[in-house]
Amino acid sequence: MNIRTQNGKQYVLCAWRRKYVRLTPEELVRQTTLQLLVDEYRYPHNLIAVEVPIAVAGIQKRCDAIIYNQHMRPLMLIEFKAPSIHLTQEVFDQAAIYNRTLHVPILMLCNGRESIVAQIHSTQYQFIEHIPAYNILTNID
Repeated sequence: MNIRTQNGKQYVLCAWRRKYVRLTPEELVRQTTLQLLVDEYRYPHNLIAVEVPIAVAGIQKRCDAIIYNQHMRPLMLIEFKAPSIHLTQEVFDQAAIYNRTLHVPILMLCNGRESIVAQIHSTQYQFIEHIPAYNILTNID
């Protein structure tokens, strides 16, 4: 990770946004998790988008990260939280509300200590024990 200090604050180079951003606990979780997805789970770097603007019930929001397939169809929505934030039903509901716009088959929540992954079937959620490799993710629908 490329980290620099400016005016007493730390910044990390976000490889997806191609700029330095404040290194908050949540941002550290985002950067380490996305790099893990690229390195260990073979997610293509260029098919990951960060801080994606979406409209939810007419209100502008931002998704922490979206994973796409080769045709730019959204496959997975990821909501990141700082390690001090528990992955509660409220956090899950936030991602589920964002998904009303995106209609992805997989939701993932991550706080750096734990991850929750759910596959969506209509309006039902099936929790998955592991993060799917990218080649598996592209076959889920």
